[in-house]
Amino acid sequence: MKRNVVQLFILLGLLLIGAGMYRHCYPSQRIEQVPVAGSNSQTQQAQKSPQAGDLIFQTSLSQQSQAIQLATGSRYSHCGIIFKEKDQLYVLEAVQPVKRTPLTEWIKRGKNEHYVIKRLKDAEKILTDSVINEMQKMGEAWEGKDYDLAFEWTDDKMYCSELIWKIYARTTGIKIGKLEQLKDFDLSNEIVKNKLAERYGNRIPLDDTVISPAAIYASKLLETVQ
Repeated sequence: MKRNVVQLFILLGLLLIGAGMYRHCYPSQRIEQVPVAGSNSQTQQAQKSPQAGDLIFQTSLSQQSQAIQLATGSRYSHCGIIFKEKDQLYVLEAVQPVKRTPLTEWIKRGKNEHYVIKRLKDAEKILTDSVINEMQKMGEAWEGKDYDLAFEWTDDKMYCSELIWKIYARTTGIKIGKLEQLKDFDLSNEIVKNKLAERYGNRIPLDDTVISPAAIYASKLLETVQ
């Protein structure tokens, strides 16, 4: 009986040793998950990556930001258009003066570094390389222009939403955002009234054409990508 028990333990020991040697000589292979080309996760990631022609919005920390927010009923008071140069993304914006700002720097300048990026629907069909080049050239021609404190509808000076609206309209024929008149906004708040008085005195041009960041942001021609 004892001999049988001893033989059983010896047999079990040999089996365990053999199993260990097998694992050592033939280690188990880890099967890694390889993303499938064209998968939903890859598509979503591609859509979230900023690209030339995208529009970006933020809450500015400028003195007039609150007045713009109150008048338009929008959180966003500043916007720009994204372009690329030497693999670096920058934002073409109308501040003082019209200039290009590295994307990361532009984001840091906004309130709480919050921003939203929107893209033209069917951008891959409409915004071809030649169209993007044309848009960039138009933007470059306007660099250095003064910021338009009076929000006039001329090319002599530029404000942020006017800049990107005109670039799109004149290169693609697409009008992003509804043109309005100054009188269409909510001008009842004291902050807005004071800002208007500061800019225009008693001669507020209520019938002047205006395009606001809010109107562009709300355009159904755009989709949010970030």
